[in-house]
Amino acid sequence: MEASDEVDDAFPDALREPILRKVQFSTISRIDNLVDHIFDEFKQDFYPGESVTVILDSGERLNGIIREKTKFPELKGVEGYREREAFSRYFVSLTNRPDDEALVDDDHIVRDRKTFTKQMLRSFLKNTVSREAWTGAPWMVKPRIAGEYRISTEIPIHLRYEHQVAQRKANLTMKKGDYDGTILSFFSPQTRLPELKPKSHKSKNSQHDVARSRQEQFLDYQRALAGNPAFGFGRGIPVTNEAQYIQFVTQNPGFTSIAAKGQPKPPPPPTIKYPIEDLEVPPSRDSLRRPALKFLSQDTPSLDQPSDGAGNGISMESVGPLLETWDTLNVYCEVFQLDSFTFDDYVQALQFTSEDVQCELLVEIHCAVLKKLVNGEHDKNGQVQITLPVALQEESEEDESVHNSSTLQSPTPEPEVKPIGRTTRSSLAKSEAAEIKTVSMVDAKQHRAGEIDQSTRGYDWRFRLRKRDFRNGKWIVIVVGLLNLLTANPRLKKNCDEVLARLAPLEKNPTEEAAISQYASLDINLRVKILQILCMLSLETKAIRGYMEDCSYQMTDFRKEKIEQQRARKAATEELRLLVEERKILQPEATSPVPELDELEDLKVDEPEEEDEAVMDTEDEEPHQGRSLRRANDRALERKRRQEEEKERKEKAEAEKAKKPTKQARQLEKVLKKIADITEKIKEYEEEIAILDNDLREADCPRTRVLGKDRFWNRYYWMERNAMPYAGLPNSSTANAGYANGCIWVQGPDDLERKGFIELSDEENAQYRRAFQMSVPERKMTEEGPTHVFNARQWGYYDTPDQLDQLIAWLDVRGVREVKLRKELQTQREKISTHMDKRKEYLSSNDDKKSEPGEPATRVSTRTKTYVDPTGFRCLAWKNSTALTECGHIHSEPVRETKKQQQQTSKSTKKGIVEEEVRQTRASNRTVKPLTRQGSRYNF
Repeated sequence: MEASDEVDDAFPDALREPILRKVQFSTISRIDNLVDHIFDEFKQDFYPGESVTVILDSGERLNGIIREKTKFPELKGVEGYREREAFSRYFVSLTNRPDDEALVDDDHIVRDRKTFTKQMLRSFLKNTVSREAWTGAPWMVKPRIAGEYRISTEIPIHLRYEHQVAQRKANLTMKKGDYDGTILSFFSPQTRLPELKPKSHKSKNSQHDVARSRQEQFLDYQRALAGNPAFGFGRGIPVTNEAQYIQFVTQNPGFTSIAAKGQPKPPPPPTIKYPIEDLEVPPSRDSLRRPALKFLSQDTPSLDQPSDGAGNGISMESVGPLLETWDTLNVYCEVFQLDSFTFDDYVQALQFTSEDVQCELLVEIHCAVLKKLVNGEHDKNGQVQITLPVALQEESEEDESVHNSSTLQSPTPEPEVKPIGRTTRSSLAKSEAAEIKTVSMVDAKQHRAGEIDQSTRGYDWRFRLRKRDFRNGKWIVIVVGLLNLLTANPRLKKNCDEVLARLAPLEKNPTEEAAISQYASLDINLRVKILQILCMLSLETKAIRGYMEDCSYQMTDFRKEKIEQQRARKAATEELRLLVEERKILQPEATSPVPELDELEDLKVDEPEEEDEAVMDTEDEEPHQGRSLRRANDRALERKRRQEEEKERKEKAEAEKAKKPTKQARQLEKVLKKIADITEKIKEYEEEIAILDNDLREADCPRTRVLGKDRFWNRYYWMERNAMPYAGLPNSSTANAGYANGCIWVQGPDDLERKGFIELSDEENAQYRRAFQMSVPERKMTEEGPTHVFNARQWGYYDTPDQLDQLIAWLDVRGVREVKLRKELQTQREKISTHMDKRKEYLSSNDDKKSEPGEPATRVSTRTKTYVDPTGFRCLAWKNSTALTECGHIHSEPVRETKKQQQQTSKSTKKGIVEEEVRQTRASNRTVKPLTRQGSRYNF
């Protein structure tokens, strides 16, 4: 603020008033433009009282103060040309010569550069003027300063806000072409012509009103005639009085109808700019409907439409969790150490029920996820990686500490009598809370899962999981114990109780064998709930979160590399464009770009002309009827021979010329070679960018991307595009299937979308019906065809390319949602169709194997497992090759000792045998050389 005041004080006093008067009511909006305009106008203009420098003719410079200023305007001749420029003269009192004055013009006077600059002018204006915040507002000098310099602050009418608004409305009306009541205004662009009002059709108007109307029309006409004498009725004869005007109107009855027909036409409806809200697009009146959906569940939202999954036991509420768990297991298959698997095999594995045959896919999925929830006993002491309910977590920690202390004692400790401690208020409160908790648990008891988990004292689900005790179905006991612990979570209690009521029913003995037997006949919907709970818990573990972070870092690196490739491609494209321009300059106009071919074409064009000339020469001589000489024929043959020799010589010269390329041809060949190389580089860049896009897609694991939404807010998913290879892992045991999911899944609208856009109020439905002759629910039932999904818990799917094409044809590009969905489907159509065909081929091949007649499936019984021929069930062909490669065993089998561990075990065994032999020799007094300390170091 102090710096601004200093600049304001340094501003010349002589310039303040003229500059403020110039700025007052100026309509230059930006202050930068205003400063430039004022500075350009005042930098060569000087005012009395201002300190200046006078430049004499001799070049001498003298300082002085302007005493008086006289301005002379420019002079123009009669014809309009300029005779004299405007100029000013100044009387300057010289500082060093008090008795002398100088009379100078604009060319001999200057001011100090530091006294008047743009920065000073800008600061001065910001402190002295202001303007309102509307377009076209004029600059106004502040009232205090305006009163000091006696500057008028009354805003002109044409600069006021009301006048500007009215002017804009008038301009908008004229732009729209509205008729303002005037007639023949095109005759005089500078004057307003008379407003001739149309003839009234009302018979009740009095004669007085008619006469007054004619008088007003005549006055308007006279005013227009005064402004433009060329305007007049009749053939150049103006109407001079009212009687002639009335006579003219009477003789020309069509004149008044001009004004009557010139009534303003209603403006056309505004042009709709697509795309717009999908439900605001008018319904199509043709018979095009959305293709019918297929349903995986046995119950369908459409009562009249039979389901493709009839009898499979899958409910509609389980379809969403099925897709969710399958997607989670395949996206994080590297973390879980699982081979990828198809969705159809996954569903079949969950439907597989047998007490004799073990489905490896079903067992490995559960064991792989369980291993991520709790570490192994040799990995950080078996630390739990998930958040357990608070109340039961404290109890489990106490039990764990008791178990750890008991492991240090003898295997069968005798029970000790617990000493009776002193009773306190806190201990009484704890005992009462425990009793209330026990009573409530007994009252609400729905299963016996807790008894199964504690069937072996001190060996609950956590210790089983740390020991990786999964064999013979023991992983089911771990699941029972975990779900029993999660019943303390209000969000999971309902599902956990429902599952445990089947795995550990009240009427069954609480044994491990009972739980394993109950799971063999467990419904698929309950199995899906188990996996859904386990997958949700696994997302809390450090392994999954670390994998997400690694993928995030990888995506950052991929994006940087992609940007570099795009920049390189852009540079190569620009270089290619320049080379193409250079080729256009160097390349001849012939169609072939090769210069040698162009020259050969020129030779072929020239050869017939020479032959024609030779023929014409011979033909001219043959009809010669003059005197015959003795050697005339010899001369003709000689001439013909010479012509042929000349022709051959020219051909050889041109052929040699064609063989030897010119400088331009060599340059063109070099350019063509560069074009070919750069084109190949651009293709490599594009291939690399496509690979990086695919890497980005496979690394984008935290979210499940949707293809888009249709007009009724249904969501469309293609699961293969979400953070996984399109056909699954290439080294998977079922990679020969060639697909992962092979379907387009359709999910119903969310509750918020359904209530806000489809299920409208009565008033909104009535308004929509007036516009489109139907309500939104009626439109949904009509345009979606025979099948529908009404909420987010209902799913349908498409599994054939024909249905995909029909869906693309049904989508309307005028809608803002469907235009995006259609574009996405068209982009991915080839890949989606390919995987749909692969799925159909895979399922049909397995169906053919089932239908082939032959020997029944053979079973090979062992002590632990019963193996069957996998041709009857696709899911039995799946093997976890990833776990075998990385761990050396599948998840459901116990940990195998590595070679190093085996060597250590063999060493300890050999050492024990040697020590035993030494003891025996010493006991029997045999003369055997004992092992020395040095020799004991080398027990290999």
